[in-house]
Amino acid sequence: MRWAAGGSGSSSTGSPAWATCRGPAGLAAVVKRTLESTPKNATHWSTRAMAQEMGLSQSTVSRIWRAFGLQPHRTETFKLSTDPYFVDKVHDVVGLYLDPPERALVFCVDEKSQIQALDRSQPVLPMMPGVPQRLTHDYVRSGTITLFAALEVATSKVIGSLHRRHRAEEFKKFLIKLDQEIPADLDVHLVLDNYATHKTPAIKTWLVAHPRFHLHFTPPDRPGSTWWSAGSRS
Repeated sequence: MRWAAGGSGSSSTGSPAWATCRGPAGLAAVVKRTLESTPKNATHWSTRAMAQEMGLSQSTVSRIWRAFGLQPHRTETFKLSTDPYFVDKVHDVVGLYLDPPERALVFCVDEKSQIQALDRSQPVLPMMPGVPQRLTHDYVRSGTITLFAALEVATSKVIGSLHRRHRAEEFKKFLIKLDQEIPADLDVHLVLDNYATHKTPAIKTWLVAHPRFHLHFTPPDRPGSTWWSAGSRS
């Protein structure tokens, strides 16, 4: 690499020295190779592999990548919904969050099934001066449990209940609990996913008998729909 007489950090044109080591064509070659190819026996380029491929130093490749915002080791995911009513559901759910109806509460509902109930095989030994709390590395399984939870959007208050099974019957019991704890003069809007337990005939019959409850379903595509429901992140 030929450095400018003015110093090792800049060229006579004022550009970084690494940027002129091979001129614009050299920079373009590194960027093009990074974007349009992968090395043999690897999923992405590393600075060492690219330096060897292009006949440059590892630090030079690193500077070029930083200048152009190239990070071959990183990947992100995306999801395009196939639900023909996706836009309508977005307006429905987001509208509830931004402008909830008067005399109504909005809840994000979700459930966590197959939660393992674990207990240590021996009693926990408490902390003492100079000795941390101690517990055994092994544990005893005590079955599984299901958590139903509703997060009130306005106040972040959570109403939850635990059940041994995850069926429509348990979801109905959870709805009954919500009906008992929420003031009777308020409508209830629930944002939830498309799990089968939410749509059984028994649930539909219960909803008809309790007209103040309104269910708003997110699109069925997975992943990508639960980001609407704050309850699934709580």
